[in-house]
Amino acid sequence: MSSLLPVVVPAGGVLAGASSGRMDDLETRTRQRVLELIAADGPISAVELAAALDLTPAGVRRHLSALEHNGQIAPHTATGGAPARRGRPARRFVVATRGQHDLEHRYAEIAAEALAFLASAAGEEAVEKFAAERVGDLERQIAPAVDAAGTDMTARAEALARALDDHGYAASARPVPGTDAVQLCQGHCPVQDVAAQFPQLCEAETRAFGHLLGVHVQRLATLTSGGHVCTTSIPTGTRRVPAAPTTPVIATEGPTA
Repeated sequence: MSSLLPVVVPAGGVLAGASSGRMDDLETRTRQRVLELIAADGPISAVELAAALDLTPAGVRRHLSALEHNGQIAPHTATGGAPARRGRPARRFVVATRGQHDLEHRYAEIAAEALAFLASAAGEEAVEKFAAERVGDLERQIAPAVDAAGTDMTARAEALARALDDHGYAASARPVPGTDAVQLCQGHCPVQDVAAQFPQLCEAETRAFGHLLGVHVQRLATLTSGGHVCTTSIPTGTRRVPAAPTTPVIATEGPTA
């Protein structure tokens, strides 16, 4: 099993003398640990969870009931395997789609806290450097596909969209009727919540698109500002201009630069 620090709660499930606010906070943190352990070691039973977290089976079942009611976990149905035992088999749980989403949101909170600490300890320049370094590998992976499209800007924009789509950004390139422009649309952002707090991620991405394509691009809308997609305008009426050597950067979509 995963090694998690025990969450010690008396048999009654709450700490004696704890205020209502502290009790609620403890409940939330304990339930989060239960969900994380199910994600790491599921399918897992209430008895196994109780042993791992140093809780009573009754206390764990209360959290399991709440998580199941919220659609965050689901009972696991075994197929084949070990022979049946006497008595009622223990229910084992796995994380459901809703629970996976909630875990991702929690990881985003941790990432945002880490970047806030970095900004406080080393300054905003350190956050900008992080944004550049974080996505340097992605740009290096995408650049060959974009360059292979040749000098036609529409073809390059379409190649960029396909490459981003392959990396999970739900991207597409859409010509704008009556103009010499293509709109690059991104329907998914892996770190949207973090980008909402740190616009450096979006700014780095916008610079990277211009660097990859060799033209000046303009961010029109973002998911974090309320748009249903992140939209970047790419002019197609100009020839590609070789970019000056810079540090490769592509961050995820975020607030308008």
